Amino acid sequence: MPWSHHSHSGQFCGHAAESLEQVVQDAIAKGMTTFCMTEHIARSDLDLYPEEAEKHNQASLAKLYDDFYHEARRLQKVYAEQIQLFVGFEGEWIRDGSLGIIQGLLEKYEVDLFIGSVHHVHTIPVDFDTAMYHKAREIAGGSDEQIFEDYFDAQHAMLQALRPPVVGHFDLIRLKSDQPDRSFKAWPKVWEKIMRNLESVASYGGVLELNSSSLRKGMKECYPQVEICEAFLAMGGRFTLSDDSHGIAQVGLNYEKVLHCVERAGITELSHLVLATAKSSADPRFPKVQWAAVQVADLKQHAFWTKSQG
Repeated sequence: MPWSHHSHSGQFCGHAAESLEQVVQDAIAKGMTTFCMTEHIARSDLDLYPEEAEKHNQASLAKLYDDFYHEARRLQKVYAEQIQLFVGFEGEWIRDGSLGIIQGLLEKYEVDLFIGSVHHVHTIPVDFDTAMYHKAREIAGGSDEQIFEDYFDAQHAMLQALRPPVVGHFDLIRLKSDQPDRSFKAWPKVWEKIMRNLESVASYGGVLELNSSSLRKGMKECYPQVEICEAFLAMGGRFTLSDDSHGIAQVGLNYEKVLHCVERAGITELSHLVLATAKSSADPRFPKVQWAAVQVADLKQHAFWTKSQG
């Protein structure tokens, strides 16, 4: 019954490991029942990561995603009797051209979902390394509080423009900050922007992923923090599970710790993608899928939890 709605592989991502098929096989071996393949998309030549700069440009990254899409659809058919696989992408919201790139993908490919993510502030990656985070922070005004405000403003613009079905690592901005586990409520303006963004997601029926990657990076809580989950829950918001895995070692990693966050936030129900019944999809952009709810108490009874690494 456990799932992941956000994943990558070394076959199509320079900072990941193993082939996409190996990742899928590992998800099956660990007892997952739903797994979403959501590779990164092409970016402008201005926005290449260091590991990409010598061998890629926007055109070659677009070809890489095309190769990914067709391989993911092949695997979806091959393993249909063992696991429910869905195909999508993780969006990048960086500069004015980002909207066009994402809209182009949605027009060209019939995807089952996409992840709405923000990895950049003032066009600088804020989760790549501390030096880049500090560079973006200086542009924002020099403090974590100021760059947090700018991050959530960028996220709000993305939410308004794209209405992503899944919102990726909602509070990623805290990763390289001076105190990654501090409460956002310490900064009223930041918290106000968080609440605005949550209300936006709730208004169109978006789903927040409970992303376990923060835990493997040393933080105490998953993305988003428990206090944010509590606020979204009070709005009637829905949540799903994601490992944001970049290889088989991270598939389902730290899900037991995510469940602790779920219980602390008072979340009793989680959602996952399923194939849509006739005319049942709530989002006309993705007519073949819909969300189904599972009680957390039932989820915990699945054999995955005895196989998973805590």
